Amino acid sequence: MRTDTELIKSLAYQTKDITTDRALVGTVSEKGRADFVTSVDTGVQDFLERELLARYPGTQLLGEEGRRHEIDPNGAILILDPIDGTTNLIYDYRMSAVSLALYDGGEIVTSIVYNPFTEEMFTAEKSGGAYLNGVRIRVTTTKTVSESLIAIGTSPYEKERADRNFEVFKNIYKASLDIRRSGSAALDLYYVAVGRIDGFMEQNLKPWDFAAGMLILSEAGGVVTDYFGSAVNPLANSDILASNGFIHASSCGFGNSFAKKI
Repeated sequence: MRTDTELIKSLAYQTKDITTDRALVGTVSEKGRADFVTSVDTGVQDFLERELLARYPGTQLLGEEGRRHEIDPNGAILILDPIDGTTNLIYDYRMSAVSLALYDGGEIVTSIVYNPFTEEMFTAEKSGGAYLNGVRIRVTTTKTVSESLIAIGTSPYEKERADRNFEVFKNIYKASLDIRRSGSAALDLYYVAVGRIDGFMEQNLKPWDFAAGMLILSEAGGVVTDYFGSAVNPLANSDILASNGFIHASSCGFGNSFAKKI
């Protein structure tokens, strides 16, 4: 399946009127513990689903909100998170993004991520590089965990993981330069790609949380695996370990030092 990246970017830009409408944010439902959906989430998904499927009929949609469909992995699939960072959106924290990936032929081939609050548009095409607002981006060249700034995700929907997670986070904090917590896995992945942080980890992320970021980060020179260094299936839940690649492979590697504690 061939897509027009400029068209998809244009559609993503058009979601800004929805994502920045504070009246829509006021309509909140709770899907689970610390797991919310607003009229912004459903409005963005409805808009993109309608516009994209009209232009690419026969394409499947795997989206966070709304209906769940049986997905054929042999077909083309649009993987959509209409708002990654809904709690941030509710609190006007301005760290939320529209995240969209195209999966085709067994891999992610096109990705866009748009933060309407910063007007940052991250894009990538397979073997075509990664870009921020049209400018090529690359990961950092930091070589060791001790020199690295690491982002963590706390799995807020699964508080039962807290004891083990925070033991790992403590070890990362002690071994690294410092840690960060943004509340948006999508943006954490893209921040590794653009060189604002050196690595990121979070357990049990959903495909719409990380699928677009996998391609953007790899095209920027980084690496995405599970906690034990194995390949990640972008159509299934996964623990995600992402880095600039250097600290992934170092003798005191990002994953190897901490995965055994999970």
